[in-house]
Amino acid sequence: MNDTLRATGLFALVALLILGTGIFQSWNSALLILNMGLVSALMALGVNLQWGFAGLFNVGVMGFVALGGLAVVLTSMPPVGAAWAAGGLRVLAGLALGIATIVGAVFAWKRVSGRARGWIVAAVLIVGFFVFRTVFDAGVEAVEAVDAATSGYLGGLGLPVLLAWPVGGLLAAGAAWIIGKTALGLRSDYLAIATLGIAEIVIAILKNEDWLARGVKNVNGLPRPVPYEVDLQADPAFTERAAGLGLDPTTASTLYVKLGYSILFAIVLIAVLVLAQLALKSPWGRMMRAIRDNETAARAMGKDVTGRHLQVFILGSAICGIAGAMMTTLDGQLTPTSYQPLRYTFLIWVMVIVGGSGNNLGAVLGGFFIWFAWVQVEPLGQMLMGLVTAGMSEGALKAHLIDSVQHMRLLTMGVILLLVLRFSPRGLLPER
Repeated sequence: MNDTLRATGLFALVALLILGTGIFQSWNSALLILNMGLVSALMALGVNLQWGFAGLFNVGVMGFVALGGLAVVLTSMPPVGAAWAAGGLRVLAGLALGIATIVGAVFAWKRVSGRARGWIVAAVLIVGFFVFRTVFDAGVEAVEAVDAATSGYLGGLGLPVLLAWPVGGLLAAGAAWIIGKTALGLRSDYLAIATLGIAEIVIAILKNEDWLARGVKNVNGLPRPVPYEVDLQADPAFTERAAGLGLDPTTASTLYVKLGYSILFAIVLIAVLVLAQLALKSPWGRMMRAIRDNETAARAMGKDVTGRHLQVFILGSAICGIAGAMMTTLDGQLTPTSYQPLRYTFLIWVMVIVGGSGNNLGAVLGGFFIWFAWVQVEPLGQMLMGLVTAGMSEGALKAHLIDSVQHMRLLTMGVILLLVLRFSPRGLLPER
């Protein structure tokens, strides 16, 4: 079977699975799987760019996705005037002092020599830290005291929510640049540890800095790029069209909204996929794969290995940031506690490995297939356990089997991964 036929067949199979969900369960469920499949495929493309192209082992995907979510709040939510009046400028001044302290310490380290250098740098950091905390803490306390139950943060810029998607990419790219400048010189396993640690720091900041995005109190009611269901249901022309299709207004409005998200997400995914394919086949893509396969030889030929790694690390992280912004837009809320390594790092890696590392189409296929399995395994597992335990009398064994349903997702992911690694070690769509 040639590559084109194999890819067509596998994508057709995934499409049939989603269509089957619509026919035998509900079209709302099918569109929900499709939308999250599109977002997951975009995240898998970002990781594939880093690992498949350059061999960079990034297990901090969750942090870049969370930064994308934060971008939605900072871009689209309206500013909270009372909070800005109470302490917004002091918060900004405190942040500026913190940055100035770090810059001052670096400047002193470079300019001063001899035994005094360490003492001067320490003095700059200690004095700067206390000044920073004095200004910053006062501002934060004032901001968080403003209507803490419903607000207590600075809000955003009040811009259209679609602008948050590229902003999420820029925010993630900026974080990737900082991480890359400090950690890309590390060995692969140490880079993995560094990215995981930094991702946890990002999540900790989101959970604890209420002035930024309300912390664990969450930000609800984020603006949407598609109409609200209640507005559609109140529109006589829409209800008339829905009746013409044999749908009630409630069902028609939810399908319309989800379909709108599907179109927007598909446009972004196709654009990124086309760019990734062009990059893969370009001299730059061939150089990246040559560096991945033999860094020493590439360096001996005069290639700037660290510089190229930094480029691809920033690009892949930016794509994850865009995907994170899209996902938060779909959810309509920012919930920092929902960012778990299992979902936003482990599962994305499974998608890339199962789909085919180094193959962009494979990453997209893995995104759709693994997300479908992740969603559908639990109800199917309940059905299976129901059949298995149907003839059993009440007891410890039956209770244990029914309680095991909640672990079916992880078990299934492990089984899929093992089967693919055993029978197709390079993924369903291997790199060519």
